[in-house]
Amino acid sequence: MRVCVNGSVLEKPVPAVDILILANGPGELATWVKPTVQALRQTLGTDPTQVRISLMLSPCPHATGQEVPMARGYPEIDRVQAADHFWGFLLWGQTPEAWDWRDRGVVVFLGGDQIFPVLIGRRLGYRTVVYAEWDARWPAWIDAFGVMKPDLIKRVPPQYAHKLQVVGDLIAEVATLATAPHQPDIAQALDLRPDSELIGLLPGSKAAKLTQGMPLVLAIAHHLQTLRPQTRFVIPVAPTLDLKTLASFANPNSNVCIQRMGGIAAKLVTPAAPRERPYLETPTGLRVTLWTDFPHYSLLRQCHLCLTTVGANTAELGSLGVPMIVLLPTQQLDAMRAWDGLPGLLANLPGVGTLFARLINRVAMGRLGLLAWPNIWAGEAIVPELLGQLQPTAIADQVFDLLCHPTQLHQMQQRLQQVRGAPGAAPKLAQLVKAQLEATSPISGLRGQR
Repeated sequence: MRVCVNGSVLEKPVPAVDILILANGPGELATWVKPTVQALRQTLGTDPTQVRISLMLSPCPHATGQEVPMARGYPEIDRVQAADHFWGFLLWGQTPEAWDWRDRGVVVFLGGDQIFPVLIGRRLGYRTVVYAEWDARWPAWIDAFGVMKPDLIKRVPPQYAHKLQVVGDLIAEVATLATAPHQPDIAQALDLRPDSELIGLLPGSKAAKLTQGMPLVLAIAHHLQTLRPQTRFVIPVAPTLDLKTLASFANPNSNVCIQRMGGIAAKLVTPAAPRERPYLETPTGLRVTLWTDFPHYSLLRQCHLCLTTVGANTAELGSLGVPMIVLLPTQQLDAMRAWDGLPGLLANLPGVGTLFARLINRVAMGRLGLLAWPNIWAGEAIVPELLGQLQPTAIADQVFDLLCHPTQLHQMQQRLQQVRGAPGAAPKLAQLVKAQLEATSPISGLRGQR
């Protein structure tokens, strides 16, 4: 802010502010929070004494327990609170580390329930900004919405339409993150030759998906390499997953599903040389490199094709324009317990959870429509979705056919590029936050513990 003193224009110090981000699961942290906090720092500055960014996690059925370390790895964020302490703050304003709060600030919603910014904004006396992907709720009590598509504006009462601004798809920001500097030499790290084909394997990051997903993709890779020996395989390891845990799902002593999913086991190998990557090795000598660098968007862009489960990873692959086949095996219906809401709670009840899981999954499998995010965006099946008693040999044959007909892969890539959103949502959302900061004045709200 500029003021005039004795004919001279001077800069008036701007009061320090707080940005409180609300998020929940690992998908939101990777695809929404990361680009947003980067854009906020670029827009509002990097000095935490002037602009402090805090993150509060709310409970999420897809949480892995590693969300706090993941968030603390983002240098733009100054404070992180785990989901275990969320209700204590929401109800009583208490934080275990006795956080203090500045007079001015904005609550930014990036995942969870949209009622949370309403309640927390009132408690702190802060303005509120919500990123709305599919629904813009509580418009009477939210100050500004950054929405993914224009049709959301038409779905709110007309008197609140001025609060909504189209910013685009936050997940599309992965395309810019994929070109970040200081990326490792992927071809050298994976020993890729000019005739090599790289297949990305994304079996999931939680036990509910890895139990079936890991042995399935290993069996597919085993059969595919017999058809195309030049093929290389890599697993981009989620930052919330350690290698020993991941490898346990390829061990028949700890995963009984392996025999039902093709019977291909693997062991973890950690080379002594510091520059060599760890890998999973099957008894036949197949090696699947474990890629732990994060974010792994540059790696994914090098993949000819990815085999993936459902989830936020399909949105990331779609935004990067990477062809994919989406796998949802049902060999063991009671293994899938990651549903949201009441079904997820019933499926995880002690004792009777297995019975509920089987019943819920049988009903859900018969009612599911499009599963992959690019297909949902387009309203049609751009990428194949394979659901049911999946057989590794049949899927390997399908992948083989695609690799033998690169024109089909190219057409899939073009369709993905057509439906993905354009980058730029994060900077626009940051501008919305800046506008709310400029519109506010110091308000008496919560000032630390009560």
